[in-house]
Amino acid sequence: MIKYKLSCVGGCTFEGWFRSSDDFDAQSREGRLECPYCGSADVARAIMAPAIVRGGAPAPEKEARLAHMREAIAEAARRARDYVEKNFDYVGDRFPEEARRIHYGETKHRDIYGEASGAEAKELAEEGVAIAPLPPVPGAVADKKKIN
Repeated sequence: MIKYKLSCVGGCTFEGWFRSSDDFDAQSREGRLECPYCGSADVARAIMAPAIVRGGAPAPEKEARLAHMREAIAEAARRARDYVEKNFDYVGDRFPEEARRIHYGETKHRDIYGEASGAEAKELAEEGVAIAPLPPVPGAVADKKKIN
């Protein structure tokens, strides 16, 4: 197995595990890769530093630090998602249309979030519409297509 750091056209970064480099190339060619945050199908390998594996199990202190870090990240993601859900207007499937109307000054500015496909998110980004995916909450079933 090989782990790659991946990125999408929308600027999201994430990891992917593949049987081999050829497996990644085949999935990419066939359009079977998708960003778990914004749903974009335009995914590529990102630059990453090589991992050097040292013998033996990780020290208990390192495991404890990593567990604490994962908990802190999960809590920050929950707080960010809660903030958006409490303070932004949910526009559902109308997100791309509403985001454009706000961007082009056709309607009063307001903070919104909703649903967009990967293709729609890519189009918005290419137009210069400021969007960002909601952070996933580890351990929770999150809708990967909600973005703000």
